[in-house]
Amino acid sequence: MDQHRTVTRPAGHVLVEALIEQGITDVFGVPGESYLAVLDGFHEHRERIRFVACRQEGGAAFMAEAQGKLTGRPGICFVTRGPGATNASIGLHTAFQDSTPMILFIGQVASDQRDREAFQEVDYRQMLGPGTLGMAKWVGEVQDPQRLPEYVARAFHTAMQGRPGPVVLVLPEDMLTQPTDAPVLPRVKPAVAWPAPADLVELQARLEAAQRPFVIAGGGGWTPEACAALQDFAHAWQLPVGCAFRFQDLYDNRDPLYAGDVGIGINPALARRIAESDLILAIGPRLGEMTTGGYTLLKAPRPAQQLVHIHAGPEELGRVYAADQMIQASMSGAALALQQLRPPGGSAELPWLDWTRDARADYQRNQQALPVGPMDLAEVMHLLDRLLPAETIFTNGAGNYSGWLHRFHRYTALHQGGRTQLAPTSGAMGYGFPAAVAAALLQRERWVVNIAGDGDFLMTGQEMSTAMAQGARRLICVVVDNGSYGTIRMHQEREYPGRVSGSDLHNPDFAALARAYGWQAFSASRTEEVEPALRAAIAAQVPTLLHLKLSVEISTSRATLSSIRDAAIKRLSH
Repeated sequence: MDQHRTVTRPAGHVLVEALIEQGITDVFGVPGESYLAVLDGFHEHRERIRFVACRQEGGAAFMAEAQGKLTGRPGICFVTRGPGATNASIGLHTAFQDSTPMILFIGQVASDQRDREAFQEVDYRQMLGPGTLGMAKWVGEVQDPQRLPEYVARAFHTAMQGRPGPVVLVLPEDMLTQPTDAPVLPRVKPAVAWPAPADLVELQARLEAAQRPFVIAGGGGWTPEACAALQDFAHAWQLPVGCAFRFQDLYDNRDPLYAGDVGIGINPALARRIAESDLILAIGPRLGEMTTGGYTLLKAPRPAQQLVHIHAGPEELGRVYAADQMIQASMSGAALALQQLRPPGGSAELPWLDWTRDARADYQRNQQALPVGPMDLAEVMHLLDRLLPAETIFTNGAGNYSGWLHRFHRYTALHQGGRTQLAPTSGAMGYGFPAAVAAALLQRERWVVNIAGDGDFLMTGQEMSTAMAQGARRLICVVVDNGSYGTIRMHQEREYPGRVSGSDLHNPDFAALARAYGWQAFSASRTEEVEPALRAAIAAQVPTLLHLKLSVEISTSRATLSSIRDAAIKRLSH
């Protein structure tokens, strides 16, 4: 890169060089005429960085969000102005709610056409503007090509520091074509906040006084080292550990201290245990609606349980919960600091050992389920665990089908390759499949499995083309097809029993559709048909879709539609 630092070249090329300097090797996007100079820069540096052309900006943004989750550094997405940006906003919102570092670059109308409602013109500061309930941590627009490297470096810092999240950089078309000799800036190393010594002393005292403690881990900014430190801390104190909604891979689910996921469809025994706890140690999660059961597991604003809340963003601490102790710290620093705390008499003297063992027993009982119907999704999840390596990446979007994955699959904690769970805490449908494609392209040595619903898959399934175009290999998509927007149907039966509207789906033959894209594909309507298909997928090591046909009656991993409807009728009749 040094040979380019003082050479005059188009600003679009400088932007690509700046990304290379930040260690970026892959970016996702849909090409547009508003940033042709950048596309030319990707061509100029094609041996060092790849532009992955996607089929829709929403899919591209989901891929970049997954990249941020996997690598811990910002995922990169490029889209054009107007329609491109609005399509991509779903991935931006997901990155914001999931605390994922990401940078969305948006081509903009030329500077001399601004504020005229030119073709596809949008004011992105107004549309995506930062704020507590916005879509981005910062929205910047680059007017001067000489300052372009400065903006890129700031975007990386902002995306990774404090609570990680997405940043938007707007690129006027004429700015990108201007020549500049601006040097690119060095690779960004994010600043990390550590707990103050006094905070650790206070936390030690709270732990020593507790009788029924419980850890909830979640949020962004975790590293493999931090996850290992968390596990060491938990073992030193024999603490039961739960993971916040869709952050199940922050703690090894096979570990004897793991008590389950704290999210939608929570194990009722785990919910009772959290309610009975006298000390909740929340390490990293925002403690949002999904993790707190609609702010009931921990009552807002003042929980019944003693609460210690550790979070990287000062704006989050005290925002909802008046915690007994608040500690601002990055997860990479907080976990390593907690690792240094030790119980004074050793773990054998702790009063809550039976409490911890019972929490694990509750989790193990929750792993057992009675088969319902000819297609047993619990057994499918166990089968995936048996046949695929522990470091396999699992992805999903939104829908009741994901409850089987969350409940029955055992995630491993982050290893050097990054996360093993890619799923949207924002509840965005269509996320899982593009995330799986991105993971398969970024980490080709690992297996990637997407579990999708039929409604979920058809929102972004066209990215099958992207997977084939880019040579994806160890990629399996399991489409659970019950001919329904299952979550909505469940809510309809619960609130308006028997009055179904808008939730029925007319689906294609998903296996035939996948074959049209060049994928290997199999269909199954019975549990025993799944294993031969899965073994064939693993043996072939080519993108494979498994189409599982399920009755609409099978609503969740705990209830049928009939039982939900009957309970609603009984409730409403009183």
